[in-house]
Amino acid sequence: MNEALIYLDPESSLSLQTQIRQRLVDAILKGAFPRGSRLPSSRKLAEQLGVSRNTVILAYEQLIEEDYLESRQRSGIFVNEHIRMNRVGSHETPEIEAATDGLWSRRIRIKTAQKSEFQWPANWQQNPFPFIDGYFDSSLYPTAQWREASRLALGTRLLNEGTVTEGDADDSALIEEIRTKMLPRRGITAAPDEILITIGEQNALYLLTRLLADASVTVAMEEPGNPRMRQLLKQSGSRIIHQPVDEHGMVINSNLDSAGVIYVTPSHQVPTAVTMPNQRREALLKKACHLDQVLIEDDFEHESNYLGQPHPALRGMDKENRVVYVSALPKVLAPGLRIGFIVAAPPLIRAARSLRQQVIGRPSLINQRTAAYFLSLGHYDAFMARLHQEMQLRWHALRDALNHYRPNSIVTIPNQGGTVISVRGPEDIDVDILAREAAKRGILIESDTHYFAHRKSARKCFRMGVTSIPTQRIREGVERLRELMWDLSKVEGVMLAEDDPHLLKGSELKRALSGASIIYRTVYSDPCVLRLLEDGRMQGTAGHANEDRDKGRWWCEGDLWYRQWNRWAYAEASGYHVTLDGQHIRWYNQSGHLVDDAILDRPGEDSWPADK
Repeated sequence: MNEALIYLDPESSLSLQTQIRQRLVDAILKGAFPRGSRLPSSRKLAEQLGVSRNTVILAYEQLIEEDYLESRQRSGIFVNEHIRMNRVGSHETPEIEAATDGLWSRRIRIKTAQKSEFQWPANWQQNPFPFIDGYFDSSLYPTAQWREASRLALGTRLLNEGTVTEGDADDSALIEEIRTKMLPRRGITAAPDEILITIGEQNALYLLTRLLADASVTVAMEEPGNPRMRQLLKQSGSRIIHQPVDEHGMVINSNLDSAGVIYVTPSHQVPTAVTMPNQRREALLKKACHLDQVLIEDDFEHESNYLGQPHPALRGMDKENRVVYVSALPKVLAPGLRIGFIVAAPPLIRAARSLRQQVIGRPSLINQRTAAYFLSLGHYDAFMARLHQEMQLRWHALRDALNHYRPNSIVTIPNQGGTVISVRGPEDIDVDILAREAAKRGILIESDTHYFAHRKSARKCFRMGVTSIPTQRIREGVERLRELMWDLSKVEGVMLAEDDPHLLKGSELKRALSGASIIYRTVYSDPCVLRLLEDGRMQGTAGHANEDRDKGRWWCEGDLWYRQWNRWAYAEASGYHVTLDGQHIRWYNQSGHLVDDAILDRPGEDSWPADK
């Protein structure tokens, strides 16, 4: 029996016996255990799963009673030969199934995606290095605070209102909390009749595309961009303008002129995570006003700027009420409880409310009031402050690890914060293959190819998120990813050749580096200069304003150059082989793998302040 077919979740609320029964039933019905096949003995299965034999025996006995299994004297436990005959629908032949598919495919009028273009494995939490975005590890969940809000929301009065009251009005308490606490953080002021509660962000986008997009409307969206929004627009029949993205978000040019609606993610662009600066936001608003366009601003991840001040939302800068703002409570607040909202002009809110009532009805008042209590009791502000601090630590840890290990000289697409870093990989490695091979090693990263409407134009990029991985695991995960990229790389020069004529050795190594400067760029494209003073001191500046500085020491031992910073590079001593071809310097680790390359220069006078 394949051990991988049976997995027991130690954190599950279900008993081990129940879990074993569920896994076996699932395997039987899906054909993993064919009819008549023999199962392992109770002793052997217990050993494989690390449980008591009695637990397995009880699970087997229950499945025998339910006719999934049968016991054959002196032979063992087998899958019931007639298991499928005892279940409704199990007798259908392939011919009948094909006819059924044809029957319904002719009648379904909307082409929908049969499955998500990208899905994380269900057991992502069992992977040691889950660099995935939008899923949160359990340590972040405010259990006690949410339990208190839920208890208050389940009071008798509201329970009666939620089950008896007709109509489509949202919970006034939640509307007020969003209006007075959440929106002002984004620079938005709104009246109660300008807010509609939805079941998450996706439900909000569905309502808006149904109301604002059809075959007569041209809609512009980012390329690469949100694949779910692209699917909704395709269903609407709208013509789509796939507008390119640069390091400042959606490019604003004449390509947008024919659009009636523009969908944009300015806070943290999907998927690059870059932030649109105020100047470009103003240009977009100016164009929309001049051409009478409507903007849908998806602020699914409230802007978290770790390198500067956050920008106001487009809706907060809008003076003509033509921006429709979409956002949601953070997913980490309540798994399975999706609370989103739309902020827009009252006529659109009224139309969206009517459509919502026809499609799904009003989101649960109990859930709405729970969220309202969570906000009103101050839990939301305290939680967001903790979450911001934790995400900032993780984001910087990932950024530092990528800069330290620099696998195959990758670069990151510059962004200012959030929960994900988009990485541009080397040209010789297919990012889809990289993601699949990384998953085999327990490293979950996301190729960004499915964010493109035209995959042939996709770049060699992948995304690494920090919402699901603790800070202390980030460095090791990046190091292992580098090792995988070394294994997959086909580029010559990533390994040091033993007969490299440019390899510096002995006294030649020290003579070449003493008093020199090494000039290069960090993995996030900031300029960086390392100065190797003749007395063995080392000084470094990084950033466009030299805002990041550190000091350390350097020395040579045999044919290796060593360096150790006070703060940078984890303050660890590291030794490298060095080659110098003209001004082009490269350094390799002691296993011979290329770590980085740069320009070697001889600077003028020391501009650093003297040590005290």
